[in-house]
Amino acid sequence: MKPNIFFTADHHFGHENIIKFSERPFESIEHMNEELIKRWNEKVNPGDTVYHLGDFSLGKPDFTKEILDQLNGNIHLIKGNHEGAALTYPKRFASIRDYHELKIEEDSNSEKQKIILFHYSMRTWNGSHRGVWQLYGHSHGTLPDDEMALSFDVGVDCHNFYPISYEEVKEIMKKKKWTPPFAPRN
Repeated sequence: MKPNIFFTADHHFGHENIIKFSERPFESIEHMNEELIKRWNEKVNPGDTVYHLGDFSLGKPDFTKEILDQLNGNIHLIKGNHEGAALTYPKRFASIRDYHELKIEEDSNSEKQKIILFHYSMRTWNGSHRGVWQLYGHSHGTLPDDEMALSFDVGVDCHNFYPISYEEVKEIMKKKKWTPPFAPRN
């Protein structure tokens, strides 16, 4: 069985003020950390692939290592603006990048879906006019979704504090009203 692919961002493990800043429904930092770990592992199996689009932890390095050791999956880190502690434990990540262009092969045919992974939202990106998707974090759900663009926020604040699967992303993208900008018009 092929491993599942997940996307997520902005956990901010160990960051007490994020509860207030993002109006997260947690009673304490301990409650938030426990719930984020639980929800991650409810969806992600040990052999699955997770692309974390930044701001993993604001805790100290030992705390961050302890969190990382509890999470399922092969984690690829796309660096955000709060990665100091996560970067002290590089061997836990399958890769660490500033930006990544991912290609996912569909089972039903030989077509590949290209996805741009970056911590920050972009208005345009490599291949945006050709159906390439862009996934981002950083904004904690504060940016309105653009139904005319094949991009959206995969951060935990937007998805009930769960990672989102490639299949879920695909369903969201199907509902977008994007049309190729250089297509012939009627």
